[in-house]
Amino acid sequence: MNEISNRSPIEADASRNEGLGPVFLIYLHVAACFVSMVYVVQYYAPLMRLTAANNDRLLLAALSGAPFALLSILFAMCRFSFGYVVGFYLFTMLIGYLWLLPLSTFSYDHAVAYASAFASGMAFLLPAMLMSIPARQRFVLSEVAFQRLLTCILVLAAAALGVGALYNVRLVGISEIYNFRNQLEFPTWLSYGLGITSNVLLPFAFAFFVVDGAKWRAALCLLLLLMFYPITLSKLSLFAPVWLIILAVASRSFSARTAVILSLLVPILFGILLARLLDLNAISFQQFIAYFSLVNFRMIALTSSALDFYNDFFAHHDLTWFCQVNVLKQFIDCPYGKPLALVMQDAYNVGNFNASLFATEGIASVGVVLAPLAAFICGLVVALGNSASPGLPSRFILLSAGVLPQIFLNVSLTIAFVTNGAALLFILWYVTPRSLFGKPA
Repeated sequence: MNEISNRSPIEADASRNEGLGPVFLIYLHVAACFVSMVYVVQYYAPLMRLTAANNDRLLLAALSGAPFALLSILFAMCRFSFGYVVGFYLFTMLIGYLWLLPLSTFSYDHAVAYASAFASGMAFLLPAMLMSIPARQRFVLSEVAFQRLLTCILVLAAAALGVGALYNVRLVGISEIYNFRNQLEFPTWLSYGLGITSNVLLPFAFAFFVVDGAKWRAALCLLLLLMFYPITLSKLSLFAPVWLIILAVASRSFSARTAVILSLLVPILFGILLARLLDLNAISFQQFIAYFSLVNFRMIALTSSALDFYNDFFAHHDLTWFCQVNVLKQFIDCPYGKPLALVMQDAYNVGNFNASLFATEGIASVGVVLAPLAAFICGLVVALGNSASPGLPSRFILLSAGVLPQIFLNVSLTIAFVTNGAALLFILWYVTPRSLFGKPA
């Protein structure tokens, strides 16, 4: 890398944010989600507590998801932001839930749950995507200090790996990780450190090295990130390097908004293609299910199904009133002595069942009636990322936040911000010197 004083600023990509977004791709994405859910129901209906689907029920499911699909216009009209990225992933999850709701075998009030989910989606998306009040940078790192920060991130990642290896190093296949992951015991500070480093710090450094053209240092970030897998036995750590490479390639050829759409559309379409090839006996069931179960089912459909399970459970049990947040446990008499994921596991025998902010801060904490209010507040919190990042290139924002959308699909807002480091990413965006990037995006 050239010396900072001798290199020209990295060009920002302001022009890519103008005009309508990838309208056709958004419509195709909605259609692909519906088709993917048809195949999910075909193979996973009993596990997801769904009825077998005939043509009439599938039509009802499609009609159920169609009104919410109209909100996709937001992704054509709005400028790119952190809220855009998170919003698109959560939009996909919600449209999946509204699609499968007519097939649910649970006995809670489906009409109220539908209205609550629809309102919660709107309440979250509007502030998360439309609010972007630039925060005045009262503290900005110098370019030299920023480069030192990137070096410190690499050193810290190596140190975290070294300490983590003292507690666990185990190379196992994906199908075996659940046999060992519950046995992992890290100190709280190390658990937080491993999560924040792998989910935020390394992607942040990777994003700058990619935008700056420092290929070897970017590759080092990916290698360090991959090394977290045998320590944490997290699928996210295993696939994050590949995911970040895909985002880097896509964002180089397309606008950031298009790259976000493609990041979900292409994996879903590939799963549908495999399902169709299986129908034609062109591939074996093992070849099909190895991919489809990981992407179309676990990554997408299961996050939607979580809302179904949480709606059913908390229609018949006490609400948490946020007592699942560790700090609040000191002040609130919590009806559950275990994390919600374990409570759901005991109730439904479906494994550790974490869920998104719509299920945890919404359904579980305040119930379906007040869930839209909780979603609105969560949307305001996500909008802070929009305020912390103006002036940064869209590609840099997308890559540095590249791992977080998957986290938001699967855990509460509190866990995403504290345990997984989203709040720290906002701070890093805030102190990043815009002079490194030239004209603001």
